[in-house]
Amino acid sequence: MERVRFRVKGWIGDDEFRELLEFSRYIGRVGGVSVFELDPLKMRSNGYTLGDVYSKLSSIEGVVEEDLKAIRDAYLEESVVYVRLGGDGFLRVSSRAYLKGFFEKHGFTPPYSPSERAFKIPPHLYGDVVVKLEREGFNVVDEVGLLKSSRLPRDLVFSGELRDYQREALEAWERNGFKGVIALPTGSGKTVVALAGVAKLSVKTLVVVYTKDHIKQWAEAFRRFTSASGIIGMYYGEEKSLNPITITTYQSAFRNVVEFARHFALLVFDEAHHLPAEKFKHIAFSMPAPYRMALSATPEREDGKHVEIFPLIGGVIYFKSASELAEKGYLAPFTLKRIKVRLTGEEWKRYEELRRRFLLLAGGRRFQELVEDAKRGDRNAVEALKIHAEMRNIINYSESKLKAVEEKVREELSKGGKIIVFTQYKGQAEEIASRVKGLLLHGELSESERERVLRAFKTAKTGVLVVTTVGDEGLDIPDANIGILVSGTSSRRQFIQRLGRLLRPTPGKTAILYEIITAGTSEEYQARKRKELL
Repeated sequence: MERVRFRVKGWIGDDEFRELLEFSRYIGRVGGVSVFELDPLKMRSNGYTLGDVYSKLSSIEGVVEEDLKAIRDAYLEESVVYVRLGGDGFLRVSSRAYLKGFFEKHGFTPPYSPSERAFKIPPHLYGDVVVKLEREGFNVVDEVGLLKSSRLPRDLVFSGELRDYQREALEAWERNGFKGVIALPTGSGKTVVALAGVAKLSVKTLVVVYTKDHIKQWAEAFRRFTSASGIIGMYYGEEKSLNPITITTYQSAFRNVVEFARHFALLVFDEAHHLPAEKFKHIAFSMPAPYRMALSATPEREDGKHVEIFPLIGGVIYFKSASELAEKGYLAPFTLKRIKVRLTGEEWKRYEELRRRFLLLAGGRRFQELVEDAKRGDRNAVEALKIHAEMRNIINYSESKLKAVEEKVREELSKGGKIIVFTQYKGQAEEIASRVKGLLLHGELSESERERVLRAFKTAKTGVLVVTTVGDEGLDIPDANIGILVSGTSSRRQFIQRLGRLLRPTPGKTAILYEIITAGTSEEYQARKRKELL
């Protein structure tokens, strides 16, 4: 701050004099006028801004009007704050005003660059910082412009109808400043909620999804439920169309985050449980988009990393379980049935032998610890993992398990069922598909072959589709009513997603999910963990 003096005519009382000394130094009396000089150190230590000084002096009789005007002009000039994006993607916040106190007041102290005369701020805080600066009376020159200059070419019209819980979710998002995670089960219409949100804000939007198939599904949903035709772009692989509404994959968003950062005011993350992965988290952190929505059937992750990412989105703001929505008739009613089978005598003997060797080699280490130790060359860990894989194969290819699947498929087909068999492993899926003469879907099929398989199953009145983990997300078969869980993990996300594939309501439908469990093995523990979810 340049040296600023002010004069006070007439007599100053003791109390007023002490108040003036809280932000200034007394110079002396000249020609019957008291002269003071603003003291930046005193102002900072006593929490005064130039605006506070101007307000105080305006209330004191005798302050020379010319000096008061100079302080007002200095205040207006010093209250200007510039916000821009640096070349490294971080925000730069600069001003002649003392901003350190502002940041401390709001709970964080960003690094200051003397060479740039600016504070360096993580980009995801852009919206919060600008709004708080404006609320405190600063004149913000926002060179990023996403808060006020990112309207769509035309306001979108949403033509769908929202159910009561979908309206509640949208209202919760709006109350939270158009930010937050919406957790709804598969089949409950999360996409429709997001489309209504995009239409409500009508700002430039980036939708981030997991696969190319999801991109096409979202584009079709935009055309079906909104007036967005003509302003939708798809950005992935060979197609790179950057439009006011752009749909991309997590991989593409990560690779192009610098380019995307300057364009979009609203981020929508589908299947947001993927977001905590280190490189995908970078998308949420590195984009200044002030408005955010994340959709997930299962917001929590077993590794606990959801707690790192959800604050970047706005926290979980709305949640409904599959049971709650099924009770209200929004999802198909469902039943879980567990079928226990036993290994044959020879299989059990071999399994127990391997289990004892595994425990000895593992030495009490958890599975993930074994994986990490094996990467470092630990021979016992490497051998333990080989034995674990052999144990898994004994369970997966147990004759009793495969026969149980065959019997249940035959029984449900005789009733006209439309069956999805869920497995964790490609080899097991191939074996089951061969035995039940079902369609097969796994991650190594070409895109055209996947489309052919899905089209064949969707158009069939009854039949069997055997899927690996590729079917855990984005599988939309509304009339599938029977699920058979042959192998999986204890992951709550996977279980709820697989159950959700059966819950899209159709008239008279009741869904059944069978779990085929091998008694006395790790599958019993996994099944108990899954049951705890419900």
